[in-house]
Amino acid sequence: MAGDNIASTDISAPLAAISEFCERVLIASGASQSTAEAATRAMMHGTRHGIDSHGVRLLAHYVKGLTEGRLNPNPALKLASAFGAIASLDADNAHGALATYTAMEHATRLAGEFGIGAVAVRNSSHFGPAGAYAMDAASRGFIGFAFCNSDSFVRLHDGAMRFHGTNPIACAVPVQGQNPWLFDMATSAVPYNRVQLYRSLGRDLPSGVASDERGHDTTDPDIADMLAPLGGEFGFKGAGLAGISEILSAVLTGMRLSFDIAPMPGPDFSTPRGLGAFVLALNPAAFLDIETFDVAMTRYVETLRNSPARDGFNVMAPGDREWAVAERRGREGVTIDPVTAASFRKLAADYAVNSPI
Repeated sequence: MAGDNIASTDISAPLAAISEFCERVLIASGASQSTAEAATRAMMHGTRHGIDSHGVRLLAHYVKGLTEGRLNPNPALKLASAFGAIASLDADNAHGALATYTAMEHATRLAGEFGIGAVAVRNSSHFGPAGAYAMDAASRGFIGFAFCNSDSFVRLHDGAMRFHGTNPIACAVPVQGQNPWLFDMATSAVPYNRVQLYRSLGRDLPSGVASDERGHDTTDPDIADMLAPLGGEFGFKGAGLAGISEILSAVLTGMRLSFDIAPMPGPDFSTPRGLGAFVLALNPAAFLDIETFDVAMTRYVETLRNSPARDGFNVMAPGDREWAVAERRGREGVTIDPVTAASFRKLAADYAVNSPI
């Protein structure tokens, strides 16, 4: 989800320096090279594209998981089963980014052979921005989908208890000569990490996105106990979409349902959480000649962008906001929220790594 570009401090740094810092800290904390690279790549996708709630603010959280036992710092990922265009990946309690990038690599390989590739992921962990993995497929010329469930933090429509996780769904489609069409959403009104970000910034939440412990709406991030499902008055739609992600990520993988997953914030960081995930890759060339696909996809997005807009607004294709943020941040660097800045300084001191801020 775009729109997290809301930090209100002047602490900033170049993207390359932040990326190098994250990878060096992860390696210093005991992560394998492949783990550090994948985790950094996923976090930087969030930070680069304005999805700050799923960006480098997660670094300290991941280090804690690696050093206290929640995450396997040197996992042995392997295919647990394979049947034609379908496979299951046992991630060996790896960082979720390493697990999901690996799963998408398998899915695109299968799609290259069969036209479609679907990989269910077992024994994974928090994977950050779902769009990072859909984008990975699109960068290889495939249509990519990514799903994951997470610990319960979202009430059902008219519900008064935590039931689903934020359960993201992402899709990316290649567009010839352009950035991909990219759709990345939480099935909650906002992601849980957005609440944490607003706490850090001392800002009120938008109305209708969070509830207190009784299920009543609140804009105070300090008393927000659960999130609302996407859709507001029609939140049953968001709850249903969350169910799709739940079924693909947990039921189909044999992993834990959202209400059985240990909370992301702890207090237990010594026990793997047993998350599942699911990725899907489609090969456009298996359905029609690729030239026809490219022409149609280009016409679709260009017609969309040029369609009439309401006064004072402009129409954007999914992903356009992210590309604009990425271009600006690549040129100007990124502003870091105060809590993340403080965590960077502590990690720099703990692991003798120069901080970028």
